[in-house]
Amino acid sequence: MDALTREHRINLRFDKRSQGEIGQLDGDGERCWLLKPQTFMNHSGRSLAALANYYNIPADRIIVVYDEIDLPPGTVRFKFKGGHGGHNGMRDIIQHLGTADFYRVRVGVGHPGDKDRVIPYVLGRPSRDDRKLIDESIDRVLTELPGILRGDYEKIMHRLHTKE
Repeated sequence: MDALTREHRINLRFDKRSQGEIGQLDGDGERCWLLKPQTFMNHSGRSLAALANYYNIPADRIIVVYDEIDLPPGTVRFKFKGGHGGHNGMRDIIQHLGTADFYRVRVGVGHPGDKDRVIPYVLGRPSRDDRKLIDESIDRVLTELPGILRGDYEKIMHRLHTKE
């Protein structure tokens, strides 16, 4: 979200209703609401559901971007539907939306190798090399933004899932 708002010079403002920072992106004739929840990650569903309910946004028009420890740094996966995969933020989103029928952009951040080290790993800073790969994957997603706004999801999935 930070990279997107920087690139498009969007100022987010705190919205009490959704307990998050919100803004709008207008592109290709489409208006896109942006939400950066300010709740704990495990309660981000509350924030997203409040925004979606207020603006009457159907779940199949929502795209959630999140970190994925089960993907190596630099990997991006874009898909529709699915489970929470053990991700507590996704679990909360599915619960509060009442459906898993929404799009997801999974940004790989890698796994520490031991389940007991997962929490400090995801809350810590990535190594310089991992940070570079993660930033490059975010840049790849931002490059696809016009297609995302148009709804060219199949083409985007193919391009993001293809190794360069």
